[in-house]
Amino acid sequence: MNKYDIIIIGGGPGGYVAAIRAAQLGKKIAVLESKHLGGICLNWGCIPTKALLKNAEVFETIKNAKKYGIDVGEVSVDWGKMIKRSRDVANRLSKGIEYLIKKNNIDYIPAHGKIKNASTVIGEDSKGNKIEYYTDSIIIATGARPKYFSGMEPDGNQIITSKEAMVLKEQPKSIAIIGAGAIGVEFAHFYKTFGTEVTLIEALPNILPVEDESISKELEKIFLKRKINILKNTLVSKLEKKTTKVKIHLKEGSLIDAEKVLIATGVKGNIEGLGLEDCNISIQKDYIKVNEFMETNVENIYAIGDVAGPPWLAHVASAEGIIAVEKIAGLDPDPMLYDNIAGCTYCDPEVASVGLTEKAAKEKGYDLKIGKFPFRGLGKSMAIGHIDGFVKVIYDAKYGEMLGCHIIGSEATNLISEASIARKLETTHKEILSTIHPHPTLSEAIMEATADAFDEAIHI
Repeated sequence: MNKYDIIIIGGGPGGYVAAIRAAQLGKKIAVLESKHLGGICLNWGCIPTKALLKNAEVFETIKNAKKYGIDVGEVSVDWGKMIKRSRDVANRLSKGIEYLIKKNNIDYIPAHGKIKNASTVIGEDSKGNKIEYYTDSIIIATGARPKYFSGMEPDGNQIITSKEAMVLKEQPKSIAIIGAGAIGVEFAHFYKTFGTEVTLIEALPNILPVEDESISKELEKIFLKRKINILKNTLVSKLEKKTTKVKIHLKEGSLIDAEKVLIATGVKGNIEGLGLEDCNISIQKDYIKVNEFMETNVENIYAIGDVAGPPWLAHVASAEGIIAVEKIAGLDPDPMLYDNIAGCTYCDPEVASVGLTEKAAKEKGYDLKIGKFPFRGLGKSMAIGHIDGFVKVIYDAKYGEMLGCHIIGSEATNLISEASIARKLETTHKEILSTIHPHPTLSEAIMEATADAFDEAIHI
């Protein structure tokens, strides 16, 4: 009999982490995944894109080698080899997940999962064969896919999503990117580095609109200096495909064109074909509605990751998976909280943030102490030749608690963890200032920004 303690539908960063944690707790587990273990993040998202962005970083470093007293001569790019490297990285990591699944004695079933009821999942393989599997609990971890609007439907050739953007056979001469969130600005940076003419189109007043406004404006300034075209407060009415280009009709009446158009307007949960309606599982917009323990409205059915709504981050999916499993196992886990999750954007310079923006903190009524420190004020930044950007910290004036930290600059995505830990521990500015930061390091910028907030700055 195909009976399990937990059946997990989806093998992405939420599903496979949940499976391994459940196996550690002695549970019999099956993972149903119809495509590739590792999900979008590992196969078509965060991992392969970061491989491409590393290519861009190496290229940029070589181009600017003369600044470091090194002459490398003419630099050429093999586009095909770059793309292949990215795919090789993703494939190796996917095989690594397969190893971990096998190591933990988890049954991997390559099939599409559909919920028949709270104790039964139907698995359908690529040939259409169906098998029923029985379980005490179900975790839905089917992820999400790109969202687009009417008149902007991707065709995989001229109008593309992020998936096609990372495997183009040839570098486009021009690309328009609709949506200037994390995905949009990362691809804008990547393609511009190699000489593609890039236009970023954003409906809201700022690029990276979820970030602190000062961060968004700084990145915009840097992008404009690099000759990336930026259209803000701009809506697209329709896309018109021609033989060699796409005409982009803007709602204000003007017209621009590009060889390729990348749709980066967000994602929607993969909720179709799961049997949610048959089981009366509550849906909110395009996502499954869950509580702080990732429970749906149907007993013993859970949902985690992108299919359960924002924030759409791999590390969030993994954390949610662990909470769901531990709840099932009766371990009394802490509820999922979303106020201390770092967001990272891997453009150049990198952007990372955690906690409240200045605007959000003011709206909540806090009396604020705000500090800012430019990376050009650090010895380490000068030594490595990366001086763009700054650290901005926001503290509660009454108690000295860190409310938010916002970084734009080299290694921002690594530096942000100090602020995340500080917030988790309810650390005050006094603990940050009394913690001796090693010199020379980029992490000194967090200490210096904190000092600036309380009028104790040394190096500005």
